[in-house]
Amino acid sequence: MLIDRSHRGWAMASAAILGAAVVAYVPYTLRSAPPGGGTMLGLVYGTTAFGFMAYATLLALRKKFPIWRIGRTQSWMRGHLWLGALSLPLVLLHSGFLFGHGLTSILMWLFVVVWASGLFGAWLQHTMPRRLLREVPMETIYEQIGRVRAQLLDEGDAVVADACGKLEVEVAPPRPQLLPAASAAGPAVASHLLVSVLRTGSGGADAGAPLRDFYLTEIRPFLEAPSRRHPVADAAAAAVMAAKVRALLPPALHAPLEDLANLCEEERQLLRQERLHGTLHAWLIVHVPLAYAVMVLAVVHLVMALRF
Repeated sequence: MLIDRSHRGWAMASAAILGAAVVAYVPYTLRSAPPGGGTMLGLVYGTTAFGFMAYATLLALRKKFPIWRIGRTQSWMRGHLWLGALSLPLVLLHSGFLFGHGLTSILMWLFVVVWASGLFGAWLQHTMPRRLLREVPMETIYEQIGRVRAQLLDEGDAVVADACGKLEVEVAPPRPQLLPAASAAGPAVASHLLVSVLRTGSGGADAGAPLRDFYLTEIRPFLEAPSRRHPVADAAAAAVMAAKVRALLPPALHAPLEDLANLCEEERQLLRQERLHGTLHAWLIVHVPLAYAVMVLAVVHLVMALRF
């Protein structure tokens, strides 16, 4: 979610609410009795903050049931961000900037963690699109990465077979979703794919030996089982390795070597996309469960305050 001009209304409204809350709080600080949650204004702060927290929590239900026609999704997202950000200052005004003891102290510290993780998530969602555009110009649909990798491997085999005349490799059985026709045809067709495949091309075998060896020992393992620890995963190291192989090849095989380098670059971008995608969603592991815990403790705090 980009924080752009479309958030101006929410930002101005949140700033106005916070400004009014602070102005109303000033007279309390001039009294002999310290402000707190038991005062009338303190109850207003606490009730308003609880309402904002409840709104922010309800976003999860809105996502779970997208067919519900209860406001636009963008409005829910912006309200989640701005009202959630506003709730902590109101809670601090409600408590007189004290964290209390026991359950109240636990609730306050958990709320601080949830609030900070929410801001971190908003920053990630605001900056991640630019990072993806800069670091992954060949971004693909995340759910299609497995299919794209299978295509890169097959394309690499074809490039080397055409350039070197032949290439013998072990072909793993394709997953059903990658080969629907084979899956629908039954076990007989699928078992036929579990063989070593000899791919043949039109190039000269001897001249292409360095290219074939480089592909089988370095590039193909990287395309088959991508890892950031593989030497080819480092663009600079891969360029040095390719330069050494290029010196051993006739000019006619420089183009296939460049094609393989492009395949490796595409795989490196897929690895970056996976890493950024994981980072973008990792903060939710902390934010979501703790947000639910805060809401439960807030309800307990409210019941205890009303009862005693």
